[in-house]
Amino acid sequence: MFEFYAQIKWVHVAAVISSGGLFALRGLLVLAGQSRWAMTPLLRYLSYTVDTVLLTAALMLLTILPSAMFSSGWLHVKVALLVVYVVLGTFALKRGRTAGVRAVCYMLAVLVFAFMITIARSHHPYGFALRWLG
Repeated sequence: MFEFYAQIKWVHVAAVISSGGLFALRGLLVLAGQSRWAMTPLLRYLSYTVDTVLLTAALMLLTILPSAMFSSGWLHVKVALLVVYVVLGTFALKRGRTAGVRAVCYMLAVLVFAFMITIARSHHPYGFALRWLG
């Protein structure tokens, strides 16, 4: 399956961009008071589909890459941050009781998402902070 690494990675990266873009759009709609648009079945199911593709590609990459690639712990940090991102995202889109809580959770979720990208790009748990802490 290694011969398909480049294609799988491309699908994974495209799904990351699509997933982040959909979350950003839905979050902005909620913050603008248009939560009924953010929660339309089209956007919700599209988000579920993109996230399923994203996780499937991630698991495929995990199975075909050598385990030494993950020895620095960057993948563990990224998975832990994924859980934080999902929880913040649910509070940003629907579980936050006030607009202020939803706005703070949205901003934090976006920051966590961006930090996860820097971790993935650097293959290091410090992500972008590696320049200063490394």
